[in-house]
Amino acid sequence: MIIKKKIAVFMLKKISFVFSFLLLLSCQNFGQLKILADLPKDLKEVSGTEIVAKSDLIWMINDGGNKPELFGLNEKGEIIKEIYIKAKNHDWEDLTSDAKGTIYIGDFGNNVNRRKNLSIIIVEHKELDEKNAEVDKIEFEYPNQHKFPPKKKNRFFDTESFFYFKGSLYLFTKSRVKHQYGKTTMYKIPAKKGEYTAEIVDEFDNGSDLECWITSADISNDGKKVALLSQKHVLIFTDFKDDNFLSGKVQKIELTHRSQKESITFKDNNTLLITDEKAHGTGGNLYELKI
Repeated sequence: MIIKKKIAVFMLKKISFVFSFLLLLSCQNFGQLKILADLPKDLKEVSGTEIVAKSDLIWMINDGGNKPELFGLNEKGEIIKEIYIKAKNHDWEDLTSDAKGTIYIGDFGNNVNRRKNLSIIIVEHKELDEKNAEVDKIEFEYPNQHKFPPKKKNRFFDTESFFYFKGSLYLFTKSRVKHQYGKTTMYKIPAKKGEYTAEIVDEFDNGSDLECWITSADISNDGKKVALLSQKHVLIFTDFKDDNFLSGKVQKIELTHRSQKESITFKDNNTLLITDEKAHGTGGNLYELKI
């Protein structure tokens, strides 16, 4: 009798374990990333990724402290093309492009909020055939930053995210303020050579902890979805009004995989590509996420 009870208890525990395991698997399917490739060592600090019109390659950059180079890769993570950009890499943080295939490099990383030389580098599509690319530059400032750096409680002027839409560039700030790390402000500037004061459009609060700060952004080709990336979420904005992309509905896709995610781009209207830096023994990959 005692043996039968022990067997019954064992079977119940086994069934419970299997059920829990299956439940865990089903939960992890939501927001999980499919690894497409292990990125080469030349892109160990990848900070921007972009699918570009009239190109079969995936374009990437490294952030500050690296050479001013633009890399074109296939989906296997192999570098097919490497272009030297004739501009300094102060702190390159994101990539975007327009329908003509012009690439914009966001040189606006601003960790301590003291930079006065914020810029966006313009790489015309024809330069993608060259080994050394001639470029133009957009220079800009924030209308609400008056001290460089401001006090710690006002350091909302780091930026790692932007995208192109209908002749303008939309930038999303990365907060450096304790307990307000998820706050992002969206600014707008013209996508053409010149000097500008950015226009404030709207803001969004993604949470308070470090994993909530915004590290990359993109808009789908049909203009109906905007994706913002953080370490723990992909935010999908839809049903927005005009170019106020932070209005309307927002879906938070929680990423169960944790790493230093730095860039996001739409492969198609329902598929995203994401990259992360190689750090602390993890990351350094190109991922795919279906939404």
